[in-house]
Amino acid sequence: MHAGQVPTVLWFRRDLRLGDLPSLAAAAREDKEVLACFVFDPRLQMPSGARRLRFLCDSLRALRDVLDGRIFITQGKPHERIPAIAKEIGASAVHVSEEFTPFGRRRDAAVRAALDDVPLVATGSPYLVSPTRISKPDGTAFRVFTPFYRRWHESDWRAPAATGAHSASWIDPGHLDHGIEIPTVDVELDVEAGETAALRRWETFVDAGLERYAKDRNRLDHNATSRMSAHLHAGTIHPRTLVADLDPRHGGHQAYLRELAFRDFYASVVHHWPHSAWQNWNRQFDAMRTESGAAATKAFECWKAGRTGFPIVDAGMRQLRATGFMPNRVRMITASFLVKDLHLPWQWGARWFMDQLVDGDLANNQHGWQWTAGSGTDAAPYFRVFNPVTQGEKFDQDGDYVRRWVPELKDVVDVHDLDGNRPRQYPEPIVDHAHERKEALRRYGLLTSPTQETKGRARR
Repeated sequence: MHAGQVPTVLWFRRDLRLGDLPSLAAAAREDKEVLACFVFDPRLQMPSGARRLRFLCDSLRALRDVLDGRIFITQGKPHERIPAIAKEIGASAVHVSEEFTPFGRRRDAAVRAALDDVPLVATGSPYLVSPTRISKPDGTAFRVFTPFYRRWHESDWRAPAATGAHSASWIDPGHLDHGIEIPTVDVELDVEAGETAALRRWETFVDAGLERYAKDRNRLDHNATSRMSAHLHAGTIHPRTLVADLDPRHGGHQAYLRELAFRDFYASVVHHWPHSAWQNWNRQFDAMRTESGAAATKAFECWKAGRTGFPIVDAGMRQLRATGFMPNRVRMITASFLVKDLHLPWQWGARWFMDQLVDGDLANNQHGWQWTAGSGTDAAPYFRVFNPVTQGEKFDQDGDYVRRWVPELKDVVDVHDLDGNRPRQYPEPIVDHAHERKEALRRYGLLTSPTQETKGRARR
């Protein structure tokens, strides 16, 4: 460090990049020298699935390589490690991107208190529109997506910040105590990690997939998703960078922008109603009767393994287990099956998804599940029960998706209609969907009047 210059600390979390990083610009302001650091917090490592941890570690390695090794990697509780690091280098401030999850807010409050007279400066966030920026006219948080989206769409967001490795004079951390090597996680990934990989994947999608996104994103046999969700979760790219390439006049662009708005909406919901991370947002659903005991556990294990006897459900669950990814359409189908065919708590499925998903994001995952279960904001009507056969016929029309992930059906002509044509090695359905749909409606307390039944059929 240069004599007489007081350095700053840039603490990386869910922002593992150098481009478009406002906290980096703030840390390097007035030509201050910057110590880049990352803290492996055991409280976050334990619940992280192996693939998500592998993606994080690979992204961190990519960041380290761009910085020529000038990033300090340590392990422990942030409220102990960050103050110790700041004290060791005599830092004038610790800079971060602001966090809004319940855990992130508690962690940062503890770090801020432990830093004493060294400020914890939050600049920017992982979102286009941070959870505290927009509200209803009465000042309360939005409970419904559509009015949120209108207000969100009217909000201004900055252009991508012009930052990079050149933006700071980076401190060599070689002299610091308690550094560790980045862990090696022995699990396969089918998506490359790191900022360069994120930019490359986005460029490819813009060139080859964005225009048809609105039409094809639900088609399981077209592989039309962007696969940017893991990068957004780890912060190897910021949504501002994506939006810079979107023209809302085009259908595919508008559909993609809407998905980014959902990401911000669910972050806002969890921020304002932190109990909804693991409990029903709508507490009336606390009285919902779900299954338990040995039979429920057995059914849950069949669902996790992709052995339910329903091809589209099994294909999705096997893809998840093999790759850590599943298209959003299949997430809805498999979630509906767990909650409304097997009558199991949505939390069981949400926990399994968080364990398996590379892109496992607490707000998106939990409220995606609550949308299906009917207990969340903007929830699907509880009489909407996805029929796994018709969903497969509609979104995997040729059966290519099912055949890829359920090899027992590779020689079956119509994989969605197995009546009289079910291979011996493929299981029989573990439930009768028509019967369980009626049972789900009974449990939800829906009176099966002709009008309601017609609505239900129209929405399936």
